[in-house]
Amino acid sequence: MEIKTFYFNPLRTCCYVAWDGTGECVIIDPGCYGDREFARLEDFVRQRGLNPVMILLTHAHFDHTLGLEKTAGRWKVPVMLNPGDKDLMVTSGEWCRELGLEFKPFTGKIAPLEDGQTLTFGETTLEVLSTPGHTPGGVCLLCRGDGVLFTGDTLFAGSIGRTDHLGGDYDQLIDSITRKIIPLDGETTVLPGHGPSSTVGYERATNPFIQNI
Repeated sequence: MEIKTFYFNPLRTCCYVAWDGTGECVIIDPGCYGDREFARLEDFVRQRGLNPVMILLTHAHFDHTLGLEKTAGRWKVPVMLNPGDKDLMVTSGEWCRELGLEFKPFTGKIAPLEDGQTLTFGETTLEVLSTPGHTPGGVCLLCRGDGVLFTGDTLFAGSIGRTDHLGGDYDQLIDSITRKIIPLDGETTVLPGHGPSSTVGYERATNPFIQNI
């Protein structure tokens, strides 16, 4: 599996395009804001000759979904999100208005991402890990074959997701990290929703939020 990272919108949200030798790919958290950012994503997919088959959302906060309507409209592939974040899709417009950002709500269908579900594109398999806490429906996406974990805003390099927004729960987030992430192979690469990458082992040893787990 190969992965391209884009940093989109004023919050520098990580959007990932993951693909393998078949050319099939998934787009994770299309937070592209405006035509210029979307064009970067579209041009990359076209130039690499990739075939998007799914759009996957680690959670529904606006900075991870700003480009969802445009991205889904361009490729017309399934959009997948854990049902626990359905209500957050409705409030995204309010957050954007407060920040002075334009927002076009997604009006298409959303398919569910459930804990333990497996998703396949090309010859690659992703496993859905339900990790609520940052949001009620937050998930991580694990590719065991390549040792890669897309953590959204559940776990960052040296930090964890905020829990002071509506639907956040600190104890639940720590429990999610403890049960779903910490036990993984230490060499697993962590690709978060913001900031640099890390590994499970490094976070297990140094992340101040999980040192006493």
